[in-house]
Amino acid sequence: MSQVGAPRGRTCSRTIRSVALLTSGVLALPVLAACSSDGDERSKAPAAAQDVGPAARDRIADGGTLRWAVDTVPTTLNTFQADADAATSRIAGAVLPSLFTLDKTGRPQRNPDYLESAKIIEREPKQVVLYKLNQQAVWSDGRELGAADFVAQWRALSGKDSAYWTARNAGYERIQKIERGANDLEVRVTFNKPYADWRALFSPLYPKDVMGAPNSFNDGARAKLKATAGPFQLKEMDRADREITLVRNPRWWGARPKLDTIVLSAVPRDKRAAALAAGTLDLAEIDSPVAERITQARHNKGGGAGPQTGAGPASGARGPGAGTTAASATPSSAEENGSDEEDEEKAEAARESREKKTRALAKYAKEQKGLGGYVVRKSLEPAFTQLALNGETGPLADERVRRAVARALDRKKLAEAVLKPLGLPANPPGSHLALAGQHAYADSSDALGDQNTREAQALLADAGWTPGGAVKKDDGTKAGSEADAEKKKDKEKDKEKGENGNETSGTDKKKEDKQEDKEADVKESESGSASDSDSASDEGAYIVGDNKPGRGAPLSETGSRVIAPAAVGQARWLDDADVNAQDRQPGGMAGAYAPGGTAAPAADSASPSTTSSASASASTSASASASPSTSASPLPGPLGKDGKPLTLRFVLPSGPGSEQLRTVGQKIARMLDRIGIRTEITKVADADYFKDHVASGDYDLALYSWPATAYPATDGRPIYAKPVPASDGSLLVEQNYTRVGTDHINQLFDQAASELDEKAARDLLRRADARIWAAAGSIPLYQRPQLVAAKPAVANAGAFAFAAPRYEDIGFKDPAKSGPEQPQKSAGAKETAGATRSPEASPKESPESSPKESADESADETGNDSGNESAGESDEQ
Repeated sequence: MSQVGAPRGRTCSRTIRSVALLTSGVLALPVLAACSSDGDERSKAPAAAQDVGPAARDRIADGGTLRWAVDTVPTTLNTFQADADAATSRIAGAVLPSLFTLDKTGRPQRNPDYLESAKIIEREPKQVVLYKLNQQAVWSDGRELGAADFVAQWRALSGKDSAYWTARNAGYERIQKIERGANDLEVRVTFNKPYADWRALFSPLYPKDVMGAPNSFNDGARAKLKATAGPFQLKEMDRADREITLVRNPRWWGARPKLDTIVLSAVPRDKRAAALAAGTLDLAEIDSPVAERITQARHNKGGGAGPQTGAGPASGARGPGAGTTAASATPSSAEENGSDEEDEEKAEAARESREKKTRALAKYAKEQKGLGGYVVRKSLEPAFTQLALNGETGPLADERVRRAVARALDRKKLAEAVLKPLGLPANPPGSHLALAGQHAYADSSDALGDQNTREAQALLADAGWTPGGAVKKDDGTKAGSEADAEKKKDKEKDKEKGENGNETSGTDKKKEDKQEDKEADVKESESGSASDSDSASDEGAYIVGDNKPGRGAPLSETGSRVIAPAAVGQARWLDDADVNAQDRQPGGMAGAYAPGGTAAPAADSASPSTTSSASASASTSASASASPSTSASPLPGPLGKDGKPLTLRFVLPSGPGSEQLRTVGQKIARMLDRIGIRTEITKVADADYFKDHVASGDYDLALYSWPATAYPATDGRPIYAKPVPASDGSLLVEQNYTRVGTDHINQLFDQAASELDEKAARDLLRRADARIWAAAGSIPLYQRPQLVAAKPAVANAGAFAFAAPRYEDIGFKDPAKSGPEQPQKSAGAKETAGATRSPEASPKESPESSPKESADESADETGNDSGNESAGESDEQ
């Protein structure tokens, strides 16, 4: 078990990546090729379609202001800095050039607003990429985009100048030179070693005024941008009112934005229901409980029953009065006519309680009325939640124990618990490096195997963990009269304790009561409410990368160095708000950190955590679906070895936005209990969960999520590469917080990053993924739900899934234009012959709203919902 305060490893600066082609890995499993004949076919269909209220541009009104919720007002507008967050990325997407954007299947597509073409023109002796810029593309100050901007960004992010405080630079270190082509619209980029993920570079592209000098890079783009080149431009960032205002860019050469203004309002997740109910937002990502309230409100709006008092709670009723009965709502005679002072006090307390309930009901009813004006748009987020197994020390350092844990899990049941209540596909991810629908996706989970209780128990037995192994054996045995004398002596001591009064027995009673309370808490948590076990949550902040820097959130603690200075001349502690902006956008780059940094806080400064034992008997549901060939009888007791029980410390967040993680954690604990593994569930403050526990290695088991990426060779390596010892004795873990990896995995990632043949690169990545499965450090459980509350009239915005928002096409449906329509392409997304179009998911594969919900949205919307799909060309070179 991990110990708080022990040195757990540190992140490292990955400015220059070395290629170590080692001959073999730790694992030698014949099934690890991970090639399947239908792999490419299966990868073409997304698990769930995006849900954005699609409408053609000619059905959208001109003008209007969209009020869009974000988590915070960003501290910087530079996405390459350590404290960039999701709001930084959203602003950058609207105001800065992105040379390649992602389509509905998560594939990068050339953005014709900025590029006429981009392709590899030379492979030998060096890789050369030629960019031909759109001749209309200009910065807001009137200057054309050109080679000077590319050169400035390369020099800032190459890692060669430590004066630039960058959070990531993967890929830029491979560039040898950048030069002007045949004219000012051509840019030639020459690489010193082949780079398969070259499309990841220069998105977003900043003007040379930002990237050209360390001071302007570090400080100049934190609160303002001197020049922009997107459909919108930054007008104001008001930290007092917590709003960022974007307005149309008058120099924009592409399709004219439909909206006049986008106001990004910083509204915390726990305040969004109230903000939506008050009508101050048009669009907001929400958690599952808020989505349920909106669904209930729309049901009530259509004539259904809502929260009520009376004989009993209405079926499906929610809210503060859902459980109020007639008996509890009616005052008793003692309450009304107290016979003595005590009764009067009770009556007063009862009246106050009723008044409090009445106020809560009134507030809830008012909010429900407001929430009825929204619809829930849902899809699967391009991110997956995993069970992380810390393989650095303790029982999980043994690969057999890790594999046993993995084989004990029914991943399908866990996915269904989260996604099925939402009507979303509940297929567990089969890959660490891509999600269903992406071109690189292939199910390699066979390298580990499906749930199988017997095999899990056999693996533990092979590792030496047996029933009774936790019992300590005496050095010698006492026999005959000596043993009898010992027993007699013990009886006499027990008698003396009884005669001395109740002091000892009272103490024992307190201990028993405390233990019973603890067990009751665990059972209550395990059983949960119906909503806890059957409904999903957005899980708050536990996507590594939601608001941390560059997939490489440089976070650690004792013995760990954070490689990310903050503002110029100031070092600071990083917290879990430091997760990368770019990671929220699929395909965000990562893997390289800043050239210098500071130490992170010690573990003993973490806030106190609450621990509960989750060693109750295995529930029937945990194994109900197991077939006779894979099931086994529960073990008579916990496993042990050398007098030590097999107990794992399971760290979970305790905040109000992470109920679903805790529910999933309890289900996992019961599954592990069935094979004899006990878990100690430790609930910690949300603010400490990632930084002080996951990143620092202070856990055995943990749940957190990774975002999907269009560039797995670049983004996947720092997450799954084998940690290596540093000169000071600590461990360089980069982002591999499980501390599990092999030399062969490293080799396959390095080969894939340098392989310019896409099919060969995909094969290398699938082989790497198979070995990641076999190492059993990370077990993907389910793809996260994406839930967005939207006014029904909002068009082309909502649950985007893989696709990048197209800001100029977002707007409000025009009430004057209704009836049949034909999908149109925006002027900025023209397709030439041979352009690649994103495949649509079939109705069977796409979760849609219920007929009632769809009818509600149609009734509230004006205009038709025919979608327009705009995709750029794919330059396959």
